[in-house]
Amino acid sequence: MRNQLNILLGGLGLFTLQGCKAPQAEQAGRPNVIYVFPDQFRNQAMEFWGEEGFRERVNFRNDPVHTPRLNDFARESLVLTSAMSNCPLSSPHRGCLLTGMYPNKSGIPLNCNANRPISSLREDAVCVSDVFSQAGYDCAYFGKLHAEFPTPNDPNRPGQYVEERVPAWDAYTPKERRHGFNHWYAYGTFDVHKNPHYWDTEGRRHDPHEWSPQHESARVVSYLKNEGNVRDPRKPFFIMVGMNPPHSPYRSLDDCMEEDFNLYKDQPLDSLLIRPNADPTMEKAESVRYYFASVTGVDRAFGRILDALKELGLDKNTIVVFASDHGETMCSQGTDDPKNSPYAESMNVPFLVRFPDRIQPRVDDLLLSSPDIMPTLLGLAGLSDSIPAEVQGRNYAPLFFDAKADVVRPTGALYIQNVDGEKDAEGIVRSYFPSSRGFKSARYTLALYIDRKTRELKRSLFFDDEQDPYQLHNLPLEEHPEIVKELCAEMGKVLKEIDDPWYREGILKEMIPY
Repeated sequence: MRNQLNILLGGLGLFTLQGCKAPQAEQAGRPNVIYVFPDQFRNQAMEFWGEEGFRERVNFRNDPVHTPRLNDFARESLVLTSAMSNCPLSSPHRGCLLTGMYPNKSGIPLNCNANRPISSLREDAVCVSDVFSQAGYDCAYFGKLHAEFPTPNDPNRPGQYVEERVPAWDAYTPKERRHGFNHWYAYGTFDVHKNPHYWDTEGRRHDPHEWSPQHESARVVSYLKNEGNVRDPRKPFFIMVGMNPPHSPYRSLDDCMEEDFNLYKDQPLDSLLIRPNADPTMEKAESVRYYFASVTGVDRAFGRILDALKELGLDKNTIVVFASDHGETMCSQGTDDPKNSPYAESMNVPFLVRFPDRIQPRVDDLLLSSPDIMPTLLGLAGLSDSIPAEVQGRNYAPLFFDAKADVVRPTGALYIQNVDGEKDAEGIVRSYFPSSRGFKSARYTLALYIDRKTRELKRSLFFDDEQDPYQLHNLPLEEHPEIVKELCAEMGKVLKEIDDPWYREGILKEMIPY
């Protein structure tokens, strides 16, 4: 009987290869997985947080954005209120996401560019895509990667970087560094949203002259439909989609779709920047119209992928995740830096998971950290036994399936900020400086910043997020010694557990019991 089944499956594969449309619900075993993570998309920028069933679970007002597809998706999903980007920068988060390790172990402590050879995804790391590939998945990556040190390896111009900018930020990823992704349509980082470019599986460059989320969603749909026989329909698939918007620039119609911008163009700034900590007089304030327009455009592109799954009969056996690498302050806290801070607008990211009939829709306050995503995805797909030993994150899949599962919930999430360390005579960064560490609990946010030379405390941020959800009042540490002591103790446990530089160097050991 088994031999007859193998012959039948082989015949179906041959039928597909000959150009006929394959049945689209072949995978009766492992679930498919799609992970969509637009860049710089803050958790507050989703309309459903203002709707019944959601607004009662958070203590902030949602941004006045239009996200109709995410609104519907949220009601079909497990939605986390408190997913945190521990090191809220593009490259460090992606290192955590791919490897399940913190920046000191993933190889990516800083944003990747050609002046930072010390920051690049470890070639020897077993990434989430490696595990899925070894488990028999067809693995595809679309969009922005930004996880590698750019080298002069342009496939069209041997010996040259893929861009002229110095230092180069964009990068081409050759086949041997794709970590199990057998289908490739990606780039390093390039912020011209209506003139993106991509390198395909064979290293050919594509310049579609189309808004990047719109183009990428079309390519994902094409992959799902298996146009051109680009995947093995007998295998389950694992897809990652790294959209760049709503990442900056957000200055003009060159950065977003006009139909989306029209939803916001005539609204007063103070009706868009509604967070009490936002300053509508900042020069950046006009950007909010374009940022929200990009959010709405991403929502539509995401919906296009969902529609294709349903049309092809793949939706019931596909885990779909919508997340982001970090947030966007957008005039809050008086800072022009959209990220790299412990503020809620920077650290708190979307995390929605839909798995029909397996995960019941609900809202949960799990303090998920970036390195937890990789093992949790594997756990959701039934691959818990394949989680690599060096993974530092936790597998919280049992809590996704059952809110009462016998799993210890985290007491908080670590905050990490690294900056350039020592540079050589050519300006090449040879080390990184661990400038800040902090801890975000269910109620409090604490961040400690040290002096580069003395390694002593130079400033702190400390907020009671329950009483002060917009983090308007930086509390003096000395006025709350017991709370600070407890947060430092929890932070010290995690720093020691992950072998962080602060633990290894004993930084602020008089405050942090390692």
